[in-house]
Amino acid sequence: MSSTPAPILVSSRNPEEYRAFFALTSADLACRVLDCSAGAAGFAAAVNAAGGDVTAVDPVYSDLDALRLEVERSAADGVAIIDAHDSRFTWGWYGSRERRQALRDDARSAFLADLAAHPETYVVGGLPALPFDDDAFDLALCSHLLFTWADVFDAEWHRAALRELLRVAPEVRVFPLVRQGAGEPVEFLPALLEELRTEGRTAEVRKVGYEFQIGADEMLVLRR
Repeated sequence: MSSTPAPILVSSRNPEEYRAFFALTSADLACRVLDCSAGAAGFAAAVNAAGGDVTAVDPVYSDLDALRLEVERSAADGVAIIDAHDSRFTWGWYGSRERRQALRDDARSAFLADLAAHPETYVVGGLPALPFDDDAFDLALCSHLLFTWADVFDAEWHRAALRELLRVAPEVRVFPLVRQGAGEPVEFLPALLEELRTEGRTAEVRKVGYEFQIGADEMLVLRR
């Protein structure tokens, strides 16, 4: 598999969410950062406007007209997933459904405006074969793709995707580490991390200050 298939949601995640997902510091945001797969997130727009250097990559950028429609569909589908698994979500970080929706609406607007103004920021590409040179970035972030969609992508795909992210950046952070919906554990995660460690990689699971899916409050930090 060379790119994200159609069932994956194209979410409009907010920069505040990114900072919480990945425990991002000012030093992190001063690095060359890759957001993969970025979807319709407002992260690159916000950080770059503040003088940062974020590149967003996603296969959905290949058809911008279809992307705009997909963003709207995904917003509705995301709410449907939450409603279907209501008991598996907690609203403590957001405070309310309305605040979460407001954050997503702001992110979507920022993304669409930045896409029009700075299209070079948004690169067509997908895991496990990214269109970047070795060490093109200092930090690679992957939100709600790896492990989230373990029912779509198998262990072999995840192995190739993580190795590819480590090719383009010496540090990789992945959030969350459970499946979408009910938040079940990913069966192949422990073995995959142990395999990476035997290759000489550093693989650390860290708590973060964000929880929406109950129990989904950890990120994976990989280093070469």
